[in-house]
Amino acid sequence: MGGETETPGETTGSGGGSGSPDVLVVIGYPQDGIQLFRDYYSQSDGSEQILIPDGLRDPALPGQVGNDMANVTGTAPAAGGPNQQAFADQFQEEYGNAPGVFTSQSYDSAAIGILANAAAGENNGSAVRDQMRRIANPGGMEVGPQNLVEGVEAAANGEDVNYQGASSATNFDQNGDPASAAYAIWEFLGADEQGTETQEVQNFEGQNPDGEGPSADSGPGGLGRTVSVGILLPETGNLASTGQPMIQAAQLPATLVNDSDVDLEVDAQTEDTQTDPSAGVAAANSLVNAGVPFVCGTASSGVNVPVSQQAFIPNQVVGCSPSSTALSVTNLEDDDYIFRTAPSDRLQGRVMAQVASERLEGSSAATLYVNNDYGQQLSERFAGVFQDSFDGEVFAQIAYNQNESSYTSVVQEALSSGN
Repeated sequence: MGGETETPGETTGSGGGSGSPDVLVVIGYPQDGIQLFRDYYSQSDGSEQILIPDGLRDPALPGQVGNDMANVTGTAPAAGGPNQQAFADQFQEEYGNAPGVFTSQSYDSAAIGILANAAAGENNGSAVRDQMRRIANPGGMEVGPQNLVEGVEAAANGEDVNYQGASSATNFDQNGDPASAAYAIWEFLGADEQGTETQEVQNFEGQNPDGEGPSADSGPGGLGRTVSVGILLPETGNLASTGQPMIQAAQLPATLVNDSDVDLEVDAQTEDTQTDPSAGVAAANSLVNAGVPFVCGTASSGVNVPVSQQAFIPNQVVGCSPSSTALSVTNLEDDDYIFRTAPSDRLQGRVMAQVASERLEGSSAATLYVNNDYGQQLSERFAGVFQDSFDGEVFAQIAYNQNESSYTSVVQEALSSGN
């Protein structure tokens, strides 16, 4: 999810088709999505296929829009890890409901942070950084949600562990990105049912599925101490509905350790990004000033990039985002302090192009994207793959600003972009 650039209404790649595109790709967040889709359904009979990514996977959206949104298909990073079910059972038992989007990635981020800290033996960002791949990538004792406490104790005793997550195998590549990922193809259940339903899950592997990159050869470990972790996710703002279950998932590994008889205590400090870059940086600095060496966060790339550049990297704090997917995160000059348990939109853009062409049988498309790094980069990645790999035609890529009172003009521009 995701940032800030571009001019609303800018179009590229005009084609020679006629009328509406076969597929309208909408990239954004629920708060703006309500008005945007209201404006769309006031102008269209819904004959276009609409494709959306994870940022708009809010079960309440159809009810708020006042339409079943039956012509909408979504993609999202899925819980496709080897220990997905163990996490889902833990979450259900602790909170009384099923986990949602990006909750498995949040759990994995926090669990990895605790394991790396236990292996490092100190609340020091550089020491934790050097343990990240050692405890996440092969080999060693396999650890997952079902035996996390035993894994933490083993890491604190200096043993090699290999965390196998709920979201993926959680092997980090040289950029700190996941080396493999699963994607869900999903649909809304309608305005009355307040839910989404996964239709299919597809697994994708990167070039280095076992991961690679800098890693410590061993860990000093040590028991009888307090492990400090931060959780920096949106309790309020544009992504609050997604962020709150993510926070619950990130708090769960600390709860498991603290409820056990292992001679370690986890101090998990939570701060709210408000899905706002300035608020996010301020909240991140609160964690830095508290001496936190590792942070599970942030959620959106528009917050994650400035937080990483202004707070984490200069203060040598490890950030591990569970849902920041923009390509710009991979390219940060980060001295290996920035990781993700969510895959890059480089992969999601390809998945969306494949869904548009093969599942939705579209030969033409237009994109409407939120005016930030996340929206622009995912739109461009989708368009490039749709054209180059699937022989599709992209009539236009159109940016829109957040918090507008009406999106009628950009919706109309997209719908008529084939004229």
